[in-house]
Formats: sequence, structure tokens, C-alpha cells
Amino acid sequence: MSKLVELSSEVAAALAGGSPVVALESTIIAHGMSYPANVATALEVEALIREEGAIPATIAVIGGKLHAGLSAEQIEHIGRTGAEMPKLSTRDLAYAVATGSDGATTVASTMQIAARAGIRIFATGGIGGVHRGGGTTFDISADLTELSRTPVAVVSAGAKAILDLPLTLEWLETLSVPVVGYGTGEFPAFYSRSSGLPLHMRCDTPSEMAAFLAAQWELGSIGVLIANPIPADQEILASEITPVIAEAVSEAQRRKISGKAVTPFLLAQLAQVTAGRSLKANIALVKNNARVAARIAAAYCASASDPKVCALLG
Repeated sequence: MSKLVELSSEVAAALAGGSPVVALESTIIAHGMSYPANVATALEVEALIREEGAIPATIAVIGGKLHAGLSAEQIEHIGRTGAEMPKLSTRDLAYAVATGSDGATTVASTMQIAARAGIRIFATGGIGGVHRGGGTTFDISADLTELSRTPVAVVSAGAKAILDLPLTLEWLETLSVPVVGYGTGEFPAFYSRSSGLPLHMRCDTPSEMAAFLAAQWELGSIGVLIANPIPADQEILASEITPVIAEAVSEAQRRKISGKAVTPFLLAQLAQVTAGRSLKANIALVKNNARVAARIAAAYCASASDPKVCALLG
């Protein structure tokens, strides 16, 4: 484990004892939804992971220190600070450390910190990817680059539906990042179970996925995207949400919103237009991903011939 990362006592004990640990990001708390729903959801997600026999490790930068495993008070601090909390990707970590700042970690920076801590499994809502129009703007999330170089498995409901999903998959293929469907042969579209984009790798159980991850990391040091569809009773059909997303994207362009501000703006617009249905779907898929990640982490640890291998590898 890197000396730069401070583990909570619970996470440290789990890793030392070979117990499964699941990393969680903090941007979803600060920028994904408003207070107090953000804090309540974060604590509920941690509780779900514990119910599945794993230990949650919510990751953030607090006072310039990289934390893996937060207290309820620290989660409350991030939730109350909300959008005023800096959003830290990998390029921002050194500056936050050097200046003693606070910051909420994105998928990319959470992956990097998790890997330093020795945690291999990470649950989130949806990864970033190629933004619509990215073929000309080159607005591409650092999440994709991080997946290509950091050996952490990210359980998500695909990429955020506000993105260009076909181009995101193309870019992941270019970067040689495996995208594995969990119980599906299609790439999920965040709020919707199907995007119409086929996947050529699929695992149907935690043990199958654990075996795949072990083989992947024996062959090379690279991330894995585990595509886990939103539960059927919580999805918003693509035919309904697609035009709403298109209008929100157009509105962002009219207002000249760019960079890190795009995703929070679009998610807020969708929540408003759908009368909160998109937020409910977002919460449902995050919880579902957390459960699946905990089961995969448990299977990954159980498959190790020496329990300490789980602690060493995450």
C-alpha cells in the first residue's frame, strides 16, 4: 500500500485480514445529487456493501490526505459542501495534496487511490466517456485513460447516458480495456438496460467474474469495466429518456457550459424534466452496482488459494 493513502481502521483491518473491500467514489456525493439525499444515499450504499459481507471504502481527499474509508462525519462534510467541493480527477490530486485541500474524487482518481491502497473492486453509477460531439471537441473523460492503466475493476451501469455511448465503447476498445457484461450481452445505457450495443464478453455469476479478473490481472496491469444493467423495475426506457437528454445537451451548448460543469448540469436538468425519476433511477442503479461489486469482491477473495493474496492484490 502507498504511504500517501490513509486507510480507515475498518478498511485497514479488512485488507490485512484478506476480507473483501469495495471502493466508492465521492464525486457522486458532492456533485451527483443534493443534500441531504446525497449523504443518505452514500450511507445506504455503504450499508448494502456490508450486508453482502464486504467492507466499503469511500474515497476522497480531505485536508490534502488521500483517504480510503471515510467516517460518517467526513461523508456529511462532503455532502453539505456539495458543489463547492472541488471535483478532483487524476491530474488534480498532486495539487490537492500539496495545498492541503479537500476534494471529491472522480472515477479516474478513485481508481488510482484504490489501486494504491490495494483495493481491486470499485462500484460507481456510470463512468465518464466521450461526450456528444467528442469527435470534434475531443471532450473525453480521463476515466477511460485510467481504465487503460490501473488494475481496478469498475462495476457500473455502463457510461452515463448523456454521453456518446458508441464512441465511448470504440475508445475503450482502442485502449484495450475489457468491457464485460454482468448477466447481459449488451452495453447498458445507464437509465436504460439496453443501448443496442453488443458486448462480446459476458459473465453471469460473481465466481465467473472473479475468475475472469484473476486471469486478466495475471496477463497484464489494466482495468476492467463491468457493465451491470439497472434493475428492470427501475429503468427509464431509452425511447423516453433519449429526447430529454438531447434537449438537455442542447441547453448546455446554448449556455456555453463546458468541462467539469457539463455532467452536473445535465444531471440536474434531467432530474427537473423527469420530475425526479432520473434521480431515483440513478440511486437504484448505484445501489445495485454496490451489491454486485461486493459479491464479486467476495468471490475474488474466496478464489485466492492464500487468503492473504486478496489483501495484497485488493
